[in-house]
Amino acid sequence: MKKVSIILSGLKKTLFATAVSCFLLSVTSCQDWLDMPSYTDPDSETVFQDEDMAELFILGCYRGLIHQEMYYHLGMGETVMHSSEDGSTNNSKYRICNYSYDPMVPATVTTIFKEGYRIIESTNLAISKLKKMSETTKRNALLGEALSIRAFCYLNLIRIYGDVPAVWTPMEELDPNDENTFYPKRSSRDEIYDQIIADLQQAKDWVPWFKESGYATAERLSKQGVYALLARTALYAGGYSLRWNLQTNDPASLKLARRDDEARVRELYQIANDACKAIIDKNENSLIQAQSGMSGFQYLWYNFCQRNFTATDAEMIWDLAQYGPNTNSNFGVLAQPGSRGGTYGSRKAMQFMLPTYYLSFDENDTRRDVTCTSYSIYFLNKGAAGDTFVDVGTTYSCIMHGKFRIPWCVEPQEAAKRNLNIPVMRYADVLLMYAETQNYLNNGPTQAAKDALKQVRDRAGVGELSMPSDQQAFEDALLQERKWEFAGEFMLRTDMIRMNRLSEQLEEAKKDMKELSKREGKYANMPVYRLYKFQVDGQQYGDKFLALDYIDLTDEAEIAVIKEIPTEQGKYSEYQAKLAEIVRAHGIVVEDGDKWYPTNMFEAYTSTFNGNARKAVGFTGGFNALQIGAIIYKNPTGYAENGGKFPNWIEASDGSDGLYYGFQKNCCELLPFAAKDPGHPMVDNPNLTQHPAYAK
Repeated sequence: MKKVSIILSGLKKTLFATAVSCFLLSVTSCQDWLDMPSYTDPDSETVFQDEDMAELFILGCYRGLIHQEMYYHLGMGETVMHSSEDGSTNNSKYRICNYSYDPMVPATVTTIFKEGYRIIESTNLAISKLKKMSETTKRNALLGEALSIRAFCYLNLIRIYGDVPAVWTPMEELDPNDENTFYPKRSSRDEIYDQIIADLQQAKDWVPWFKESGYATAERLSKQGVYALLARTALYAGGYSLRWNLQTNDPASLKLARRDDEARVRELYQIANDACKAIIDKNENSLIQAQSGMSGFQYLWYNFCQRNFTATDAEMIWDLAQYGPNTNSNFGVLAQPGSRGGTYGSRKAMQFMLPTYYLSFDENDTRRDVTCTSYSIYFLNKGAAGDTFVDVGTTYSCIMHGKFRIPWCVEPQEAAKRNLNIPVMRYADVLLMYAETQNYLNNGPTQAAKDALKQVRDRAGVGELSMPSDQQAFEDALLQERKWEFAGEFMLRTDMIRMNRLSEQLEEAKKDMKELSKREGKYANMPVYRLYKFQVDGQQYGDKFLALDYIDLTDEAEIAVIKEIPTEQGKYSEYQAKLAEIVRAHGIVVEDGDKWYPTNMFEAYTSTFNGNARKAVGFTGGFNALQIGAIIYKNPTGYAENGGKFPNWIEASDGSDGLYYGFQKNCCELLPFAAKDPGHPMVDNPNLTQHPAYAK
């Protein structure tokens, strides 16, 4: 008993000290804005006697809400982004991206679980203590924040693991003789959802609207943020998820289904609908529109990367603060175009965009070239001082992510600390959630639903796309719109699950990739050759460069010309003159000094043809590499270009899947708990049951 009391006392002090120090390390606008007193023996009773000190504790609870696992391991596998790790296709990120789980490797995620419950314990303590304070407007707002942060943690835990332990009371108030204090069992996700939805419904009444809050940025939850989180949570609670019998843990009981209570499902959609409408009707938020020579989508993400939050907060309802030497993540390091040397240093991209996703955009959609980059930053010669750095055109197998590209950012302190806040909730999401609830509640899209979807499309430049009137077709359109709008924002994978679309979407993506590889079906007439314009990289942070100019070639005579790449340097000028004639024939003005080079988009970046083509614009040493995982840039996309077989990232040599090779319906929609080492849930908690498909 004495030992347990010591553990609880120590845990209490540790959690308090962690929460306060987390806040001090997460200040975003100026790191040394306040000299705080030293707390050698922090005590929660003391801190929650004062609203200002209680506020510091609440702000500390924001730290660590989104761990790397959420945007690296689980930000892929949604038919949009994919892993491009070096080495084999058997590392944990690649396996999780392809739904190949193993709790004993572990090829699953663990830190999200640990960090989630660390924050839940801190918020439980705050909620308990705040409820004992005198009720004031500020006390209520802080309590609303604590309830909302806890709800966000539970939403993430449930969408990853399903039924998880429900802990609503701080450990210091629990019975140390009850084994559930230290070893809680799984609880019904529906009961957890109902609790956090009720909490959010209360919190929305307490937390201020953003413009009334006095907050400098959207890094704290305003009323808009709570409403949006309520809508998202209600949609997950009313949507599909992988379920099983918690009492028997029988694998045969696994099924993807909604909760049984149809009336409650409808009520949840109504809650989500009303929450979105409250934000829309308040009329404080809007989609960022075109200005300063940029499309609205580019202006949003360029300024977000530049930390110019006054330009983005109308749309960015909630983003997590990442700044300074301590509270700063590697968000944006893994999903970017890749850079080798120069001002930006060497930054290798570890995630790439499936070419079928890149090709899915309408030609007028301004989101494509923001979200996807068909270029990477590399040196022209050998990367020495004074070398020229180039935005070099890539092939279909190495299209990379662009929302968080290095040149758009402010200069980072170091490679893994990018100063990039983590986007959590945007007004575009509110509009698409509202369109979804209107469609569901009315058995088809209302005019309000169509208007909400059209707002998102109008900003993207594709407002004239056909608008479905059938309920299922409208939901199909919403799912596709979410892909175009939210790539790289790490919710798409589980959005497809809650909409009961994951299995079919993965199958469609595999089919599409094979058709693209063979240039069959809707890809039968896909141009093979692209003529890229030579582009020197700006080599400065804040560079607004968006995309390379290019021409897709289909004329056989033009293709014959571009294939005649000279092998002698002295003939490159003559070759460039021929390419210039092709460019002019496509109605493009050729300025003095312009250079172009062809690329076979279906071959590997390292192919002989592509390498020789780059020599024609001055590439010499090191031109046959990219700062992206070698398993991608050294591989082709084309079936014919790969010797009459699919590249192994599309299909393995034995005919098995290369994409999503581990996926099993009614199994892989949720991840197992890790079970190998101390620190893993199944090892540390003997009362936890494993995901039935992975139980031994």
